[in-house]
Formats: sequence, C-alpha cells, structure tokens
Amino acid sequence: QVQLAESGGGLVQPGGSLRLSCAASGTFSSIVIMRWYRQAPGNQRELVAGIISGGTTNYADSVKGRFTISTENKNTVHLQMNNLKPEDTAVYYCNVETRRLPWSTPFASWGQGTQVTVSS
Repeated sequence: QVQLAESGGGLVQPGGSLRLSCAASGTFSSIVIMRWYRQAPGNQRELVAGIISGGTTNYADSVKGRFTISTENKNTVHLQMNNLKPEDTAVYYCNVETRRLPWSTPFASWGQGTQVTVSS
C-alpha cells in the first residue's frame, strides 16, 4: 500500500508564490511517474504537471512558465507555483504511479488534496 502526504497549500495574493509537496511512503519498488492535478468547484479534475522517473516534465499550457515540478530524494515531488492567479484557485491533488515489484503493472495512488486559494 502507498501513502501520499501532501503539504503546502494556503491563501496567497495574486502574484504570490506557494510550494506544494507530496511525500510517498509504503510498499513499492519504484515510482514510475508523479503528477499534480487540480480541481476547482464545478470543474473537472485537470492535470497540472507531471514528472517521470527519468526527469522529463510536462505542464498544462495554463501554468507553463509559472509552475515548476521537481523531485527530491526520489519519493517526494514538489510543485513550485509562482505568479499565482485567481484562476489557479483549486484543490491540488498529488498522483503517484508505483510498481510493487519491478515487473508489476503500475498502480496509481492519490493524495488527500490541499487547498490553494489565490485572492486579494
């Protein structure tokens, strides 16, 4: 079983910054990919950014140039969010795909979500 512990959400003014973190723990042999999603009220959950084990990253067009995804100690993923806008307001979820054994099919786990509110 995989547990994801998220932290770093909060209230920030437009133009401000926040850093989200997600630490994975539990039983797995490797992490395949780590992603951040977000969901605003009335909207579908959308992919914000992802990073694979080799370091390749991808971003939603709406956050390119403002958000940076990175990993630390292989089991932790960060999302540095700069120049935040009111439309970035949402619950942010960490999503991690892991392999229990090297030949296992990847299994996706979700964090509990952390609220990010951008408002003056």
